[in-house]
Amino acid sequence: MKALTTLARLYVDNLDRALPPLRALTGQDTRMRFRYAGVEVASIGSFLLVAGSDEALAPFRQVQSTVLVDRLDGLQEFIAAHGGEILSGPNQVPSGRNATVRHPGGVVFEYVEHAARPCSPGRT
Repeated sequence: MKALTTLARLYVDNLDRALPPLRALTGQDTRMRFRYAGVEVASIGSFLLVAGSDEALAPFRQVQSTVLVDRLDGLQEFIAAHGGEILSGPNQVPSGRNATVRHPGGVVFEYVEHAARPCSPGRT
């Protein structure tokens, strides 16, 4: 398992309002956008936006950042060796597989292994 990049998670109420300034800031377009578990998710530049009502976002807010990895294989051993715990997963998600992990000190990350062909940038 090797980290490829880290995405800052932004919790917003509406993707259509939140994305235009990020497009201008990053000079990039949305890489993927999909609905999952009552929220809408989009990635643009080094940001991962999770949109929904306060109620819909509540289960996601504990996660502070998303770490994209080349593969999730070996995650259990890595986390055990460093004193953390897997809170959820690995799970199948629209973009591939994910797991939610609490590291020592309390920080919670989502680890994501993208599928060979992640979901399209448009709405799904």
